[in-house]
Amino acid sequence: QVQLVESGGGLVQPGGSLRLSCTPSRSIFSINAMGWHRQAPGKERELVADITRGGSTNYADSVKGRFTISRDNDKNMMYLQMNSLKPEDTAVYSCSAYVAVARTEYWGQGTQVTVSS
Repeated sequence: QVQLVESGGGLVQPGGSLRLSCTPSRSIFSINAMGWHRQAPGKERELVADITRGGSTNYADSVKGRFTISRDNDKNMMYLQMNSLKPEDTAVYSCSAYVAVARTEYWGQGTQVTVSS
């Protein structure tokens, strides 16, 4: 079982930046892959970015060059640095963690990101 707690969401103007954080309830070393997903009103949830235990990353085309996913093994946390935010980035952002031995993906509750002037 893995509980995930996200933080760092909020209201930001277009062009601004936010950093989201995700804290898992178990060692990050025991998690095979972690990711950030988002869901805007009336739309399906989509993958924003993910990162493997080895550090390989993957990004949605819509955020490449603007968002950076990272993990800090010493602090047992994962981050999503979001720069040059656009109104279309407005969504609930959720953290996920995949544990291969359990064949299970766990989800956080989500944090709201609103990009508006």
